[in-house]
Amino acid sequence: MEYKYKYKVAEIFTSINGEGFRAGELSVFIRLCGCNLRCSYCDTMWANSESAPHKEMSAEEIRSAVLKTGVKNVTLTGGEPLTAPYVKELLAYLAEENELRIEIETNGSVSIEEFSAIKNRPAFTIDYKLPSSGMEDKMCLADNLPFIEKKDCMKFVAGSEEDLVKAAEIIEKYKLTEKCHVYLSPVFGKIDPAFIVEFMKEKNLNNVRLQLQLHKFIWDPEKRGV
Repeated sequence: MEYKYKYKVAEIFTSINGEGFRAGELSVFIRLCGCNLRCSYCDTMWANSESAPHKEMSAEEIRSAVLKTGVKNVTLTGGEPLTAPYVKELLAYLAEENELRIEIETNGSVSIEEFSAIKNRPAFTIDYKLPSSGMEDKMCLADNLPFIEKKDCMKFVAGSEEDLVKAAEIIEKYKLTEKCHVYLSPVFGKIDPAFIVEFMKEKNLNNVRLQLQLHKFIWDPEKRGV
């Protein structure tokens, strides 16, 4: 790389992937500081500020830490990782390791266009913010649709029946199940997963998967680094 930018890494750790199409598989998580949204149910608010506790790491240091684990899945998360300075360069650098499978968890308010052009393109898990989040007006799904691929995920985190109705409308309107993996998840502790199942049955939501956050069932829901 041509510069020695230091990324603000809130934490870097190895655990299982709690969500997405690689749920249950080991992954190295790189959590960057900073987020442009403030969702009502955010569970990583502590990392959302640029001044959150962090370690400054270069791209070389981050890649070295990843390679030392021997784990092939890498999840870049936040906050909102796609708003971090020079994050495209970091992604391109990590992608040079062809054996690594890179996934980006993004909040749905940032265009993925420029990041889709990276060689050895990462997979995107795009979290569409439903009404109870208070952030739905920040979504840019229509702009991102041309760049979504089969290996990507669209995730809808619902905290109410209103959220579920809106998720079903979006899934149908954009025919998302034909474009990528689609998941419905409950806001932890706010809605009964069984209610979501009944809703899926009522709406005949084929090719949509209910997904629970595995890490919140294995460990304390407030525990970090898992």
